[in-house]
Amino acid sequence: MAEDTRQSKKLLDHYDISTPMDSFHAHSNDAKLQKIIKVLLEDEKDVALISDAGTPGICDPGFQLITEAIRAGIPVSPIPGPSAVAATVSVSGMPMHNFLFLGFLPLKKGRQTLFKKMEELDYTIVFYESVHRMEKTLKQLKEYGMGEREICVGREVTKKFETFYRGKVDEVLEAKIALKGEFTCVLGPKDYVL
Repeated sequence: MAEDTRQSKKLLDHYDISTPMDSFHAHSNDAKLQKIIKVLLEDEKDVALISDAGTPGICDPGFQLITEAIRAGIPVSPIPGPSAVAATVSVSGMPMHNFLFLGFLPLKKGRQTLFKKMEELDYTIVFYESVHRMEKTLKQLKEYGMGEREICVGREVTKKFETFYRGKVDEVLEAKIALKGEFTCVLGPKDYVL
């Protein structure tokens, strides 16, 4: 199973692996999910889940398949791969003994409430952001009183054009980061200085 069979085919071809492949992504319906579970249970075949980028199950449609397999009593085994969260936090320079991972921030409903809660928290906060909302998110962090906090923004982490921006939220906002790709943001705790 692959989020995008065209991307996964490149990987399989590189290693000369020939195996049947089908798609499983955010728009896959329940019938597709149940078909995979049937293959695992009744046909007793192994199924591998390949994500386009990152790790299946972390802010990824693989979560649905993994959950359904666990509920059906099917063993699930990870094979570690590139993870934007793990990679970014490991080079962020922020204290990571206690942190909160939020995934993608809400688009509209609950967004203001979340920013208010984030401002109150005194530990590292990690989240994903899309290219379309990155600048807006930095402005909102500033608007909600977090402009002086340290932040590390990773762009296209674990990919060819990986770039990191570090500094206070205000500084990173003024740096005019390249608005291409996906972002992983690590917001430091209150009063932490990098």
